[in-house]
Amino acid sequence: MLDWCLGSYRDHLFQRPMCHAKVTLLCLFMTAIVLLGTIGAGKFGTQEQHFNYLRNNFYSSRKRAEPQKVVIELTRNNSRNDTNTKSDDPNSYASFDINKLLVDEGEDDENPDSDKPYSLGPKISDWDQKRAEWLGENPKFPNFVGPDKPRVLLVTGSSPKPCENRVGDHYLLKSIKNKIDYCRLHGIDIFYNMALLDAEMAGFWAKLPLIRKLLVSQPEIEFLWWMDSDAMFTDMAFEVPWEKYKDYNLVMHGWKEMVYDQRNWIGLNTGSFFIRNCQWSLDLLDAWAPMGPKGKIRDEAGKLLAKELKGRPVFEADDQSAMVYLLATQRDKWGDKVYLENAYYLHGYWEILVDRYEEMIEKYHAGLGDDRWPLVTHFVGCKPCGKAGDYPVERCLKQMDRAFNFGDDQILQIYGYAHTSLAAWRDGHDADDAKKSTADMTAFWMEFMVRVNECLALADRLHCFSAGAKFASADEFYDLKSDVAVSIWDSRQKSSLIDELEQSINDLRTEMGVEGSPSPSVPPKVKEEPKPGNDSA
Repeated sequence: MLDWCLGSYRDHLFQRPMCHAKVTLLCLFMTAIVLLGTIGAGKFGTQEQHFNYLRNNFYSSRKRAEPQKVVIELTRNNSRNDTNTKSDDPNSYASFDINKLLVDEGEDDENPDSDKPYSLGPKISDWDQKRAEWLGENPKFPNFVGPDKPRVLLVTGSSPKPCENRVGDHYLLKSIKNKIDYCRLHGIDIFYNMALLDAEMAGFWAKLPLIRKLLVSQPEIEFLWWMDSDAMFTDMAFEVPWEKYKDYNLVMHGWKEMVYDQRNWIGLNTGSFFIRNCQWSLDLLDAWAPMGPKGKIRDEAGKLLAKELKGRPVFEADDQSAMVYLLATQRDKWGDKVYLENAYYLHGYWEILVDRYEEMIEKYHAGLGDDRWPLVTHFVGCKPCGKAGDYPVERCLKQMDRAFNFGDDQILQIYGYAHTSLAAWRDGHDADDAKKSTADMTAFWMEFMVRVNECLALADRLHCFSAGAKFASADEFYDLKSDVAVSIWDSRQKSSLIDELEQSINDLRTEMGVEGSPSPSVPPKVKEEPKPGNDSA
């Protein structure tokens, strides 16, 4: 009984302080709430400001990280989306790998026999006879299209693969457009090759198998005109004097003294030349080709040419040096049928021409073909389709643009347009000016035709009078007389207007550098002007 009483008392003593502690804590909490509501929390004076303070402090680390995290995630997602778009979009040219289409066939497994002389093909010895028979059997395909006008095929080409730089193919397009324009004006056929016909004859020598194949496959061609892809026509009005070469089979730009006497490796140029379709030409190609096969033969031939030719550095054999060597060492066999032309620029070295285009426009005119207005500007050493050239890329591309525009202006002027400058790609005509000019011309001719019809009506009335017709009264006669006088006065006025129009057209032609109104394919007859000495590349 005593234990029970003492145990209850101990429990009571223990629970009483606990209850007091709970009441004390509750009072402290309520006191704090009252104080916060009356005097504010620290530097904030309202409950709303206090709430914001607590929110920003208790949740600052998490909340402040969220915006940055969102930005980072968005950036990552955008980058991922761009990557997916570039890699997954089959319609995007920017992401397409062009190498997927370019199948590299690799090197030939079979090494050519260096002891066996190279040949372009089976030996042909009776081509003149076979060609004459073919021409006789096919009169609809004559080798001459007019008096002293041979049928000519201009041949050029480029690699079957894209250029090794980003802009090379664009300049190849400009080059072929330039050649097409000239050929269209002068009635010349054109052939563009992109096939490597013989793997051994790559580089400089790729033209030889192609030329031979075209000569024997197209007997109607009298002359084949080879032109490098880095050469452009800059005189669209010049007509080649074909009758001058009636006794020659090969025409190249060059100088006899430099080729035969000095054996200079730049005594001629093989970037632009004419070759006649005949047996002699096939024999020449056979004699020209043996130095061309790539590898040991070409390297050894290059050493020989560097030793025998003046000024030539040591590098693999090229077709130009081989031709100089062939003519210099076998002049008796080939020289009589080779014409080295320097009266006009069948090949014009670009470095001595491109900075003078504005001077040419100011002083001279198209149709000369020489250093005053060169037929061809050849960008030797620029290599616009390669990785690197022998000259600064910026200068080469800038001057190629100028040369193209120089020739293209001669085409655009036929239609009343011109580039704003030789460095510009746009023409200098405003659309509103063109519309206004067309409207003025249309209105003039409509008014002119009305006056012509009035004159014809008066002529009929005068014819009736001269045939014996009588007038009802004198007033009718005087009315007719007055109409005739007015018509005559109007006709004189219109004649004066026509004279003014012709003068305006002539002034416009003078400003555009065009003389007269002949077809651009036939250069105007001009008096011979004194020529300065020919520059040589």
